[in-house]
Amino acid sequence: MSVLVLVEHDRGVIADASYEALTAATRLAEAAGEEVHALTIGSDADSLAPEVARFGAAVVHQAHHELLSDYGPEAWGETLAQAGLAAGASVIVACGTDRGNEVMAQAAARMNQPFVANCLEVTPGEGPWTVARVRWGGSLIEEASFDGFVKMVSFAHHAIEPEASEAAGATTRFEPELDAELARTVVVDRVVLSQGITLATAPVVVGGGRGVGSAEGFGVLEELAGELGGVVGCSRVVTNNGWRPHTDQVGQTGTRIAPQIYVACGISGAIQHWVGAMASKNILAINTDPEANMVSKADYAVIGDLHEVLPAITAEIRRRKG
Repeated sequence: MSVLVLVEHDRGVIADASYEALTAATRLAEAAGEEVHALTIGSDADSLAPEVARFGAAVVHQAHHELLSDYGPEAWGETLAQAGLAAGASVIVACGTDRGNEVMAQAAARMNQPFVANCLEVTPGEGPWTVARVRWGGSLIEEASFDGFVKMVSFAHHAIEPEASEAAGATTRFEPELDAELARTVVVDRVVLSQGITLATAPVVVGGGRGVGSAEGFGVLEELAGELGGVVGCSRVVTNNGWRPHTDQVGQTGTRIAPQIYVACGISGAIQHWVGAMASKNILAINTDPEANMVSKADYAVIGDLHEVLPAITAEIRRRKG
């Protein structure tokens, strides 16, 4: 028996989320007394085997099929289901990204097994297993139990800190049987909308809320973000006012971020926004209201006018850069 991990990748480039899934699976395998296996899908992911082994996979199953030339939720889900059964997996694990949850849901439906998404903790048991998982975008932690001949779980994105755990990483070829109709959801073309650092991947995010005052007011945020090598984000009220595009929105209905530091400027910190920002490693809140929710949740806070504070920070950074 084994714990099988879905390795998420994009055309052979491993997703950081896969390291979280492998780390979670390694801990779960130790608790259950089993071995970690991993599944890479598509021949372009074969080169990932050494990296996957570095994070705990004793065996890497490499799925090959003509329909696996690019991502397709149905084809990936069917492949994961077949691989899980062929490998004798007692547990299948993924990271709870949009893609990870989508593929796991497809696989669970095909295997007629329950799927528990966005877990923070999973506790094995001789009967049903117990879990604590994120619900309602992070505003609720649910405790539940589930059972099945294959336990299928995803771990909440950014909830697990990846840890390397060297393993053998022996490779084996796996060829699923896929119906041609599954090609209907396989990616056939891409249009690049943006390049470089994105809101989801930026190490520094400078976010603005209602307190910025206007679209023009974001100029001071852009300057600071530029000096720090980061990007600008915003709250929902900003997009509702038309000051910034929806692609800049941080929150439950926007982008979930996990930068090294999030500078939240003039943001009250409503729960929907907090859900998108709470994975930040450090939060600096700049606000005139010392009672604002974002101020109370932040690691650091400056009580003051952001239009005075941000230019002063930017000026000091430039001075230190010489």
